[in-house]
Amino acid sequence: MKLNKAFKFRIYPNHIQMALLAKTFGCCRFVYNKMLEDKIKHYQETKENLLVTPAKYKEEFEFLKEVDSYSLCNEQMHLQAAFNNFFRGSKVGFPKFKSRRKDKNSFTTSNVSNTIRVNDKHQIRLPKLGWVNFVEHRKIPSNYKIKSVTVTKTPSGKYYISVLTEYEYKIPERTLDKSKSLGLDYSSHDFYVDNQGKSPENLHHYYRDLQDKLAFHQKRLSHMVKESNNYQKQKIIIARIHEKIANQRKDFIEKESTKLTRLYDIICLEDINLQNISQSLKLGKSTLDNGFGMFRARLEQKMLVEGKRVVKIDKWFPSSKMCRFCGYVNKNLKLSDRVWTCECEAILNRDKNAAINIMNEGLKELT
Repeated sequence: MKLNKAFKFRIYPNHIQMALLAKTFGCCRFVYNKMLEDKIKHYQETKENLLVTPAKYKEEFEFLKEVDSYSLCNEQMHLQAAFNNFFRGSKVGFPKFKSRRKDKNSFTTSNVSNTIRVNDKHQIRLPKLGWVNFVEHRKIPSNYKIKSVTVTKTPSGKYYISVLTEYEYKIPERTLDKSKSLGLDYSSHDFYVDNQGKSPENLHHYYRDLQDKLAFHQKRLSHMVKESNNYQKQKIIIARIHEKIANQRKDFIEKESTKLTRLYDIICLEDINLQNISQSLKLGKSTLDNGFGMFRARLEQKMLVEGKRVVKIDKWFPSSKMCRFCGYVNKNLKLSDRVWTCECEAILNRDKNAAINIMNEGLKELT
């Protein structure tokens, strides 16, 4: 089967390339907003859908000819995907216009006729930009086919590329060992508690650790003259703090998911809606700081590649309220009750008991 894998590198463009990147960011945003505006206006007048392409605007706006045409075509695909998500009935709202200040500066270009390639001098060739220096911290295997590249500029002023590749991979067929099973119960404070009552080691609440430092610099920013030189410098300082928080969280998630993938064949967890938890139980800061949703997604991807299984339990399954010994369900159990006593006189730790119930339920679904 064919699988996709992305490699992220930091690039160091020169001044001419930086100017062209800024122009490409602006043109992609302009085309996206223009197509969205024309679609809305045409529907209001005729009640019909309008099919537009970036090529339509090149005669009227000649500056669009200066940038890579495939990056503009990808904006058309992004807009169509936004409409598809909206009409699918999901919680995603109507497509919005992109802002120069708020939205992320990025564009995606496709690899056509080997226009994107890597040489031995730690350089990557991009359409219109030519050869760009980058930090090649890992080699892209020769049998991996480059499909597209996404160029991104962070608020702190750094440039990154994400190289999307495609390769042939055969998922190994293995007999799952039920003795190597793990049940995970989500915890806002401890990230998760497994069926042995253990939580991740070296867990930090990254946002909370830097919250005071972030508040100090944000207060300094509020006292500065907007758009002044010091104002711009202070914005970069704040962006670097946010970037550090995100990088620390991502590093922890990657290492923890890799560790569990190597140790276990079956991992069972609840299919909970983290967004609802963050909005309803006054646990928003802890839930969003954990990044458990990212961890769950990365765990599923890594287990799939290894031929292992991640079993999701229904979110309404009473894992915390059910006694693992006799099956009694304590409907009066509160969130503040961390330890409770069952009718069978068993003393149960709420999180450990839930993790064991999740593992047992997951193993039942496999059989």
